[in-house]
Order: sequence, then structure tokens, then C-alpha cells
Amino acid sequence: MRFLVRERLLGFGDDYWIEDDRGNRAFLVDGKAMRLRDTFELKDTQGRVLADIRQKMFALRDTMLIERDGEPLARIRRKRLSLLRNHYKVILVDGTELDVSGKILDREFAVEYDGELLAVISRRFLHVRDTYGVDVVRDDADPALLIAVTVCVIHLADKEREDD
Repeated sequence: MRFLVRERLLGFGDDYWIEDDRGNRAFLVDGKAMRLRDTFELKDTQGRVLADIRQKMFALRDTMLIERDGEPLARIRRKRLSLLRNHYKVILVDGTELDVSGKILDREFAVEYDGELLAVISRRFLHVRDTYGVDVVRDDADPALLIAVTVCVIHLADKEREDD
């Protein structure tokens, strides 16, 4: 299942739609401006909140949190030692760890669980400028969670680049 994200619409406080591969709206990322910390909501087409995404306050390293129905779902942060490629660790509330690695700023990376590919994020095969695809590879994977992880990782990488 492939989703398309048009980056030129991205920006803190902005809302943007994520479309499926047929051009139908699938998810809305609702950026919440005027907050002390970076906050987003991932909504379905009916406006139901599927995930709350926010920056963790008072963390030593930048960390994003994903919640579903008010309950913690995942924590995302950059791995300590990652020299050549960007590596982020996603820790689900049940202790499961996902690995996100690749060229995050170039929008060329993958999400894996225990060496098995869950999703590929890429611009490679798209001809539309400032657009990248999120290909959910496994049928049993949670697309909303993988989209939320993608939003978090890109937000953290962009923020890190701005701080440098």
C-alpha cells in the first residue's frame, strides 16, 4: 500500500493531506501551532484522531511520542552512534523495537522490525517535485502507525539540521 506526501505543504502549524496511490485522501496531518512543544494529530478522512504526535518535554535528546486514544503507543529518538546514515529507534509500548535507517533528509529510508522490512520511504520513483512515497510493505502492518513514525522521524531530522 503506497501513500504520497507532498512536502511543499509541510510546515509547523500547517495541515496537509496524505493520499493513497489513487489520489484519494487517506490521512490528515494536523499541525498544532502556538504550542510549547511540536504537536501533530494524524486523522482519518472523517476527522477521527488516529494518533497524537508530540515532542517530549525535558528530554536529554530530542524525542517524539505517539499516543493513541490517550495511551502511549511509541517513543522515537535518534540512536546515539550513527555516523554514516541516520538511525532512529522506535520503541513501542509493548517493548517492541523498530529500526528506522537511511538518508532521512533525502527522504530515502526504511522502517524495519527485527530485520524485516515494514515500510520504505522514497522519492526515487516519483516524478512530482517535493513528493515522497510511503510504501507499507507488510499487509499486517499498521499504516497509521508507520505514517506517524515517518512524520516523527522527518520532523526530528529536519529540526536537527536547523539546529546545526
